[in-house]
Amino acid sequence: MSVEPRKKDGHGRLGSVLSGLAVAVGCVLFLGGFVVGAVLYQPFSVPTDSMTPTLDVGSKVLAERVDGADVKRGDVVVFQDPLWGDVPMVKRVVGVGGDTVACCGAGGRLTINGTPVDEPYLQAGKMVSRENFTASVPEGSLFLLGDERHTSMDSRAHLQEAGHGAVPRSAVVGRVDAVAWPAKGVLERPAGFAELPGGISRPGPIVPLFSAMAAGCVLILVGAAYGPLARRLGPGRRKPTAAAAGKPEDKVSA
Repeated sequence: MSVEPRKKDGHGRLGSVLSGLAVAVGCVLFLGGFVVGAVLYQPFSVPTDSMTPTLDVGSKVLAERVDGADVKRGDVVVFQDPLWGDVPMVKRVVGVGGDTVACCGAGGRLTINGTPVDEPYLQAGKMVSRENFTASVPEGSLFLLGDERHTSMDSRAHLQEAGHGAVPRSAVVGRVDAVAWPAKGVLERPAGFAELPGGISRPGPIVPLFSAMAAGCVLILVGAAYGPLARRLGPGRRKPTAAAAGKPEDKVSA
């Protein structure tokens, strides 16, 4: 007598459907997060030590493509201005149009419109600036300083120019949201600027995007692993019959 191939039970069919669904959803999350991230963010490499200790030389950062009009005090931005060499540079915004930026005020701190600002991102024990300065920021412009104030060639080096060291908002290429390598994660917005008019900006969607991509990877791996695990951990296979083994079938006498 012949033996029919064993059919999968309901649990097996359900497991296959769910594993396929997990892989499909995982692909959507991963690819969707990657595509959206590529549209919203642009990678840059930090060429100098002017932003240490926040950004090390050679750091790979992800800058959100934003309009210069959306940039606020405390943001770390990538910009490109002909008067600064017409190459992408990374600095921190400390003043916006209409501000008077000065150093050094009470306690040796930077002041914005006379208000001292705490800057915890600077290296401990170092002066906020070697030289005293005062600058009025033109409307539609940004005053930029490096976090390494002793070596940074920033707005202080351009005070005698027409813009008093500031660059137009239109020069902004992106706002740095995260450090991809070495993996420092999302940059915190400095609270020292939060009490000033306009406050500080909110982080971009970098965390939700990476979370979606990570969840997608997990779903793909789990879904792909279901089949091999089910075969390994499931009930043992039936022993082959004589016919299946190629031997003559036993006859049954009446």
